[in-house]
Amino acid sequence: MFTGLIRDIGKVLEHRNSGTSAILRIETILAKEIAIGDSIAVNGVCLTAAKFGDNWFSADVMPETWKATNLSGLRPGDMVNLEPALAAGDRFGGHMVSGHVDGVGRVKNIRQQANAVIFDISIPAELRKYIAHKGSVAVNGTSLTVQGVNGEIIMVSLIPHTVKETNLQFLKTGAFVNIEVDMMARQLLRLVDNSSGGISEEFLEKHGYK
Repeated sequence: MFTGLIRDIGKVLEHRNSGTSAILRIETILAKEIAIGDSIAVNGVCLTAAKFGDNWFSADVMPETWKATNLSGLRPGDMVNLEPALAAGDRFGGHMVSGHVDGVGRVKNIRQQANAVIFDISIPAELRKYIAHKGSVAVNGTSLTVQGVNGEIIMVSLIPHTVKETNLQFLKTGAFVNIEVDMMARQLLRLVDNSSGGISEEFLEKHGYK
C-alpha cells in the first residue's frame, strides 16, 4: 500500500527488455532504505526490488505490466517518481494507492494559473466512471485532487511544492502518464452496480466523494 506522496525522483540507469521480461535499474537516495524483496512504486507501479547497490536498485517488470503502463517508454536518464511501501506506524497522507495502475493517460495541455500548474489529461473511456470532481486520482503515483472533469479530460492542479518534488515538472504536452483511480470510488461503484445498476458523478458527490 502507498499514499501517493512521492519520496524521491529517481533516474533510470538501465532499461532492458528481452521481449519476455524487462529490468529497470534506478538511481535514488532511497537505495539505503531498500532491501531485496521490498515493494516500491515506480511512476505509481508497484515493483519488487531484486538487487541494489549504494545508490541504486533494480526491479524485474512483468510483460503485462510493461505493456499496460508507461514504463515501456522509459529511457536511461529519464526521471521517475518513487515511493516505498507504507510501513506500519507511518504517517498517512495523500490517499490510499495500491500501485496497480488502471490505465495510461495523455497530457493534452499544461497551463499556469496564479501559483498553480494545471494539467489537462485525457484518460481511457473505461476509467471515466471512477473519476469525480474533487475526488482523488494518482498520476504517475502522485496523489492529486481532480479539479474538473470534461468528457475524456480530467483537470488536476499542482501546487509549487508538488511540482518541485515529483517528475510531473518534466512533463510536456503529449506525455503518457500512469493513472490509478481512487480505490474507494471503485469499491463504491461495485457496490452500487450490484444493488441499483448504476452510479453517476452526482451520486458520488451526494455520498461524500467531493
